[in-house]
Amino acid sequence: MKIRVGQGFDVHQFAEGRDLWLGGIKIPHDRGLLGHSDADVLIHAICDALLGAANLRDIGTHFPDNDNNFKNIDSKILLKKTKELLAQKGFRIGNIDSIVCAQEPKLKPHIDAMQACLADVLEIDTEDISVKATTTEKLGFVGRKEGIAAYATVLIEKV
Repeated sequence: MKIRVGQGFDVHQFAEGRDLWLGGIKIPHDRGLLGHSDADVLIHAICDALLGAANLRDIGTHFPDNDNNFKNIDSKILLKKTKELLAQKGFRIGNIDSIVCAQEPKLKPHIDAMQACLADVLEIDTEDISVKATTTEKLGFVGRKEGIAAYATVLIEKV
């Protein structure tokens, strides 16, 4: 069996007048994240990890932020397209481990919904998706409540 590991990272700054989308769900908050798409930092990190594991470059290669086809797009669509790109190369997802770094809002109440949403989009079991949340103990741009960062590690296997 051929397996590969990928790592992804993304960051977006907070912006007024935008909804906050994380892990494919809308999180109640007074600000959202700034980006060309819906700026779902968690999905973007997962996409990058999956694409990297399959040696398909990165999210910007497939969904560039200067392409109006992706303006304000729901990142769940990008995640589904990423899964399709992996399938075309003969890969399936083994598991995903991710972490969202946010000083605010508190994410623990939303983790189960994020896992369920991601599992639904990727057509895998929720047991194969780990979503964790942490703060940065008030350090850096996350600690100053200027934005959110996310990391993802994935395992994929050749079908």
